[in-house]
Amino acid sequence: MKNFTYHSAKDSKEATKLSSSNSAFLAGGMTTIPSMKLGLASYKDIIDIKGIKKLSGIKVSGKSVIIGATTKHAEVANSKEIKKAIPSLSDLAEGIGDPAVRNRGTIGGSIANNDPAADYPSACIALNATIHTNSRKIEASKFFSGMFETTLKKGELIEAVEFQIPNKSSYQKHPNPASRYAVVGVYVAKNKNDVNVAITGAKSCVYKDENLSKALSKNFSVSAVDAVKVSSSGMNTDIHASAEYRASLVATYAKKAIEAC
Repeated sequence: MKNFTYHSAKDSKEATKLSSSNSAFLAGGMTTIPSMKLGLASYKDIIDIKGIKKLSGIKVSGKSVIIGATTKHAEVANSKEIKKAIPSLSDLAEGIGDPAVRNRGTIGGSIANNDPAADYPSACIALNATIHTNSRKIEASKFFSGMFETTLKKGELIEAVEFQIPNKSSYQKHPNPASRYAVVGVYVAKNKNDVNVAITGAKSCVYKDENLSKALSKNFSVSAVDAVKVSSSGMNTDIHASAEYRASLVATYAKKAIEAC
């Protein structure tokens, strides 16, 4: 690991001021620290944001759930408010990694990292989330731009994520047995007028499956999934699953999600 300067920011303004073209914000450090240890990433400045109180906590209103960026996965999983408002979101958090990861990792860090097999990005897409940063609000549909890429600008800090409360929802995934990352994960959210189906793990970036979403908006049933051909085009092929197998998993877990709603 190369040398770096450590900073502990007292608020978002200071954190942003300390940032540069070669710096990183640190909360749980579940990706940043291992990447630095392995020599996959190096930074001149590491800015610790864990101590910024404004960035942590959960607020539930009549229409949305707002979760602070440094809120840990375990807090989301165990929140009575979230279990009541969006139980599928607490279920998702409970299925992330192992207890060590859930008690250190943060929602903001997961979303900013945008691992193609991460769980939270699918929740953002399915639940029409808005990502609140220190300078603007970004719709989830415009936030995730590619593998490990987002539309965040240099020095821009995620402060909170706001999820819209659906009528019904469920997240179902086929987990990697070692890491519990999603080989394929399907988040189905039924709103008053439509249905969103978000997929993670299948391609290089989380995405909304437009065909499944349209079909389920017309007929919210398992039979509607059977009528949709899920294409394997553009899907990942690796040691865990072929593109064709992932396509079949999308359909299978979409059905599981519908049945669990």
